[in-house]
Amino acid sequence: MTLTQPDLSVFTTLESEVRSYCRNWPTVFDRARGSRMYDEDGHEYLDFFAGAGSLNYGHNNPVLKRALLDHLERDGVTHGLDMSTTAKRTFLESFQNMILRPRDLPYKVMFPGPTGTNAVEAALKLARKVKGRETVVSFTNAFHGMSLGSLAVTGNAFKRAGAGVPLVHTTPMPFDHYMDGKTPDFLWFERLLGDHGSGLDRPAAVIVETIQGEGGINVARPEWLRALALLCQEHDMLLIVDDIQMGCGRTGAFFSFEEAGITPDIVTVSKSISGYGLPMSLCLFRPELDVWEPGEHNGTFRGNNPAFVTAAATLNAYWHDDKLEQQTLAHAQTIEAALRDSAAHHSGSGYRGRGMVWGLELSDPRHAGRAARRAFELGLLIETSGVHGQVVKLLPPLTITADDLDEGLRLTQRAVFETA
Repeated sequence: MTLTQPDLSVFTTLESEVRSYCRNWPTVFDRARGSRMYDEDGHEYLDFFAGAGSLNYGHNNPVLKRALLDHLERDGVTHGLDMSTTAKRTFLESFQNMILRPRDLPYKVMFPGPTGTNAVEAALKLARKVKGRETVVSFTNAFHGMSLGSLAVTGNAFKRAGAGVPLVHTTPMPFDHYMDGKTPDFLWFERLLGDHGSGLDRPAAVIVETIQGEGGINVARPEWLRALALLCQEHDMLLIVDDIQMGCGRTGAFFSFEEAGITPDIVTVSKSISGYGLPMSLCLFRPELDVWEPGEHNGTFRGNNPAFVTAAATLNAYWHDDKLEQQTLAHAQTIEAALRDSAAHHSGSGYRGRGMVWGLELSDPRHAGRAARRAFELGLLIETSGVHGQVVKLLPPLTITADDLDEGLRLTQRAVFETA
């Protein structure tokens, strides 16, 4: 691909230095459809980023777009705070019928605000309110958001340093495989819980990602998650599963914890819940935990009705049967085979993932960054993850065609090979 120099002057002179993704993809995007994006000069890019997981159903999905346009054209409510609206009712009914009831999940639904970190903040606040205790246990290499409560349970030192204040009332524990299998699961955690001299205040809750996306595609084993759920039950701690990036079908099933056969006390959902990339998040919890007073936790933009519309359309289009789940699991085999081949040709590398979230960890942390930049030159959008950016992260739309998936995997392999 021959790239011309785009006019980025207004971005570089006026926009804050905090911008990040645009530095890795120095072009001006103009249109997007399905699994492809197009810049102002007409260059085409295959998207293996999918809005950091917020576009599981692709860009401008025509089914969802039609529902959104119909809503706007009839002057449907756009901003509704927590008022009862037709769009919210339709979403709640669809979510109950398509997702909760078939899985025998008893959750109440809370709309805490537009983003994932809003859902995490609500989950932490609720857990502390229910248990009357302050400490929350999190895990090494976790990422839960950029507001202060979410940062306190995030592991990345660079992200935490941006808080500018002490991040307190949390304690980190080793995530699955953190000790390379040399230490029995939860040995340290259980020892601290059972020792009144350990200095660990009795936790209100434990928050965990089943797969740590930003942390490097670290996949928790189902048996590890089951043991964690049992530990929480035995020690009167609430189990919070952060399913913001890994939910909404990313691992195959709608919720990433389904494979482990557990039922968390609280679940946070965002990113692809709207289906269209519109801001929306949920905090789900057992009915007996619904101890909120009216207005005790609120937010101006917790009633994004266009997002309710596309979310309901998504559930009705893709979750009335298991076709999407089965397609995701089939695509997973294709991705795994390609990464296995790449790892075999690069000494010291490894791969891991589930469903349609995968990572290729390279022995030289700088190699992944070089590969991502080369991929952009070849017309592919991929990002890196892990504390050192050492993992090439693949996050294509769930609705991608087999041909586009094969093309993207070939470009990934080429980019990794050419930058070794």
